[in-house]
Amino acid sequence: MAFKIYVDGQEGTTGIQIQDYLSQRNDLKILKIDYEKRKDLTARKELLNEADLVFLCLPDAAAMESVSLIENNHTKVIDASTAHRTNKDWVYGLPELRNGQRERIASSTRVANPGCHATGFILLINPLIKMGILPKDYPVSCTSITGYSGGGRKLIEKYQQAKRSQNFDIPKPYGLKLKHKHLPEMKALTGLNYPPVFLPVVANYYKGMAVSIPLATNRLAIETSAENIQKQISDFYAGERFVNVMPYDDDSLLEDGNYFNAETCNGTNNVDIFVFGHEEQTLLISRFDNLGKGASGAAVQNMNLMLGLEESLGL
Repeated sequence: MAFKIYVDGQEGTTGIQIQDYLSQRNDLKILKIDYEKRKDLTARKELLNEADLVFLCLPDAAAMESVSLIENNHTKVIDASTAHRTNKDWVYGLPELRNGQRERIASSTRVANPGCHATGFILLINPLIKMGILPKDYPVSCTSITGYSGGGRKLIEKYQQAKRSQNFDIPKPYGLKLKHKHLPEMKALTGLNYPPVFLPVVANYYKGMAVSIPLATNRLAIETSAENIQKQISDFYAGERFVNVMPYDDDSLLEDGNYFNAETCNGTNNVDIFVFGHEEQTLLISRFDNLGKGASGAAVQNMNLMLGLEESLGL
């Protein structure tokens, strides 16, 4: 029997991408709501309670409303909003976070899908804290460049309808009040004492993300080097299907031996992790598809775990 799946918020960017993944599957039955009834509480409630698993691709308030409409014990929920990411009653949907996280996701009925920037940040910082390399009070800074699809339908339309005279080719830093919505999970899930100083940047390409974190080696908890940090992170993610730690000091991984391409993982659920630097300074970079492992791909990965299916099915 096919599992019944409902995407609440199927018209948004993440909802559309999830449905694209699901449409390739024959082990799932996709429940649909008529377009004119998409905000009808009665119609939504019926589908939310009929489904074996629900994806919430909604603003925070609407996502919380949808959860309140579920009146049974069997419907599993994956929330792609920020509403529940630091809620202790929900499991954080990053299987690579720590030993046992997959099992927590698989046995849960409530999973919070990670934010895109947060995914790249946590995958870089978490191993260093777990292994005692990075002090929890380290003053972390982070820059993340992303394609404009990360801003949702309105920003996509704005970029795709822009004329060259409107200067949309220029990368645009944002979140300059330092209160980005991903900061709470970036702090909570790594165990940092303070949130990072975080600078997101949107650029004129559709998708692909590069999250970078510089580290001063003499401020770390142990004496080490960029090369040793690469080895430690590689050991931490050994055996992971979707996280690839790239070789240290390999110029062939860069365009023309010098330039980093943020789009290389597009169309996959993969994350590439790079470590650059020398004895005194280290630069960590994670690269992935902000609509893949940064959103819909991660959601499907979590769905597979929650339904007892092979984790990489359909990815």
